Amino acid sequence: MSIIHQRITIMRMRKPNTHDVNDELQFLGNSLGLFNLRDKDKSCFRVFIELLKAAKRKQPISSDELAFRLGLTRGTVVHHINKLREAGIVVHEGRRYFLRVDRLENLISEIRKDLMRTCDDLESIAKDIDSELGL
Repeated sequence: MSIIHQRITIMRMRKPNTHDVNDELQFLGNSLGLFNLRDKDKSCFRVFIELLKAAKRKQPISSDELAFRLGLTRGTVVHHINKLREAGIVVHEGRRYFLRVDRLENLISEIRKDLMRTCDDLESIAKDIDSELGL
């Protein structure tokens, strides 16, 4: 049996006042804890955008292709892909990567389901522990 580890980070952020798609994408990624201040050249954001474009084309993309398109090293791309995979947003098939779902709205829906399953598991375990402790 394989164990799935997924790190989901949700941060309460102020929504952008404008309807600028780049600001809204940045808000989405920041709210999911994907992009941080240490990423000065926004390379994780850029990797995410390229994966989003690939999803729109319905074509998985390799880390080499991402590195070439973005002018980044393959190591940098792999680092960010691994972070996105850990968050459950990106999956891989062979040597190619793609977003877990083809639309951002569906992505948020899937994350919600993941969170609810995790909360249900935690609640069940807490109930068992309470019972064993006589609480």
